[in-house]
Amino acid sequence: MKNLWAKKDADIFFNQVRRLGITRQFADCVYASRLLGRETQLVQHGGGNTSVKLLAKTFDETPINAMFIKASGYNLDQITAEGFVGVNQSALDRLKTRTNMSDEFLIDALGQSRLSFSSPNPSVETLVHSFIPARYVFHTHPEAILALTNQKNGDELIQKATGGKTIVIPYVMSGFPLALQISRALKHNKDNNTIVVLKHGVFTFGDTAQDAYDSMIRVVANSEKFIRSTRKKLKTNPRKPSFKLENLAPVLRGALIPSSATEQRYILSFRNSPVIKNFLGFRNMSRLVKCGPVTPDHAIWTKPKALFLPSNCNSIEIVRAVKNYKRDYERYFEKNNRRYLGKKVMRDSLPRVIFVDGLGVFGVGESLEKAHIVSELAETFAAVALKSESLGFYAPASLRDIFDIEYWGPETAKLPEIKNSPLSGHVLVITGGGSGIGAATATRFKEAGAEVVIMDSDRKTTSALADNLGAMYLWTDVTDKNSLRLAFDKVVQEYGGLDIVISNAGAAWEGEIGTVPEKILRQSFEINFFAHQNVSQAAVEIMKKQNIIGKVGGVILFNLSKQAINPGRNFGPYGLPKAATMFLLKQYALDHGKDGIRVAGVNADRIRSGLLTDKLIAKRAKARGLSAVDYVTGNLLGREVLAEDVAKAFLDLALSKSTTGAVITVDGGNIEASLR
Repeated sequence: MKNLWAKKDADIFFNQVRRLGITRQFADCVYASRLLGRETQLVQHGGGNTSVKLLAKTFDETPINAMFIKASGYNLDQITAEGFVGVNQSALDRLKTRTNMSDEFLIDALGQSRLSFSSPNPSVETLVHSFIPARYVFHTHPEAILALTNQKNGDELIQKATGGKTIVIPYVMSGFPLALQISRALKHNKDNNTIVVLKHGVFTFGDTAQDAYDSMIRVVANSEKFIRSTRKKLKTNPRKPSFKLENLAPVLRGALIPSSATEQRYILSFRNSPVIKNFLGFRNMSRLVKCGPVTPDHAIWTKPKALFLPSNCNSIEIVRAVKNYKRDYERYFEKNNRRYLGKKVMRDSLPRVIFVDGLGVFGVGESLEKAHIVSELAETFAAVALKSESLGFYAPASLRDIFDIEYWGPETAKLPEIKNSPLSGHVLVITGGGSGIGAATATRFKEAGAEVVIMDSDRKTTSALADNLGAMYLWTDVTDKNSLRLAFDKVVQEYGGLDIVISNAGAAWEGEIGTVPEKILRQSFEINFFAHQNVSQAAVEIMKKQNIIGKVGGVILFNLSKQAINPGRNFGPYGLPKAATMFLLKQYALDHGKDGIRVAGVNADRIRSGLLTDKLIAKRAKARGLSAVDYVTGNLLGREVLAEDVAKAFLDLALSKSTTGAVITVDGGNIEASLR
């Protein structure tokens, strides 16, 4: 662990923020926080907290002793002054005389101590920072410290690693109990500036930000040095997987769909780094997987234990393993909830970390972001557990202690609020999504909570859209089966599966049908019919695997055209394949309803897009003897239909769980093109 503090950089940072009214002392705290946050060996997602005690003023300009501490749930690596909450230090000081405190009192005290009630919640460790009599207090969860303290003799190992210059206290519940324990320990060790809490982490403090930062780096560096000099080499034998990720992930994802009416979907974030491979190849891996996380704080993301699947498991065994995990978790919850007189409410019983022998680890979450957090913490667990085993025997906190944190109100407040989004956890793929109807539809589904993947051959336009939406962009040629195969494999690799496909890509050709060159007709059929077939086949292969418990395979939606019902003059090269695609829709609905796959389409007409450009509108209007304005408003409602109208129809179909084989017309009203 290297010390990255640089006075020049600290000065530059202060000069950048001083115009915002930030003092040098506050700026140094933010600068140090960023240095700590960038070290993944120190801080995992949302973990760690920092603080500085300063004089501040109330709304009426009254001077007050204050502390500015990292807000709960913020990440240190890119934190700004806005990520800190000002609290009344004098008010918190008065809590030192208490001997106990309820969770309700703690939450109220922290909330009311804020200098501004519009501020976010302060860190759950606010009282610890407040009770330590130093201007700067920093707290992290270093892998090296966790490897040493997740041992039966963790106290002894830490003292050896640091030369006896560290206060070590046993694991104790976060919040007031930990603050009280640390306050008592400091009464007898006033000259010490480092406290290690077994199976939790380390606190360092000092009169300057650099002092506190230097102490943090020193204790971690010494611990790393001690581990290198004393650990034994572990024998690992990473095994090769017996199946491909692309084949397993959809099955696993399907097995996670709960039996509730909501049918919440989950995203799978996969990792197979060298650390993960070595962990899976370790002879005692099966025991470690059953152990708890490296610190109870992680349990709100990872659950107390991971699920392990052998390399040769089949779909039936996967479903059984998930079912058994849920049963065991429910027993764990019920047993520990008795201590709370049944007042706790179980969130869900599904696994969040799934190790697959020979393959890697999956993090499970309601969104890609949450799944990434879980897989990151799973990798941290693997790294720390292996280091612990190299020193002795990995022995994490008890299940009782883990439960207390997992269902502790102030800790669970860190979890992002689960919005009532209809497509939370769903994965959407849309072809031709870079502009027009495709772009509007991608946007609408993202707003509904879906993870969106846009496949398009227009790299510049589509990548910009994807960046703006927070979506995934894949360059794809929908007329090339190999290109589609690679693209859909990447979708499974990134998300674990697929829920909704909108086959939207298309192109328009004109020509009198009796004289149009065969080449034109074949080109149109390639993109306006065979591409839809290629996309649908690739989707069905994934969705059938997901339908493992017979719940829902997925949804396939087609962008059709009124040309399939009401052909226009000299537009046969476009209309003929579209008519074939409408019957393709019906065939998929007929053949794959048994696989839990719903199929539907939208018949749109005269929508301005990359396909129906102003130039083409003028030509089509001329073919019908109309002006351009009359052409786009030539419907029963007398209004132009927009791409957003089509997007809404696609979303409605995706959410209509009892609808398949249907075609919705979105054209403002055209009796000639109506179906029934």
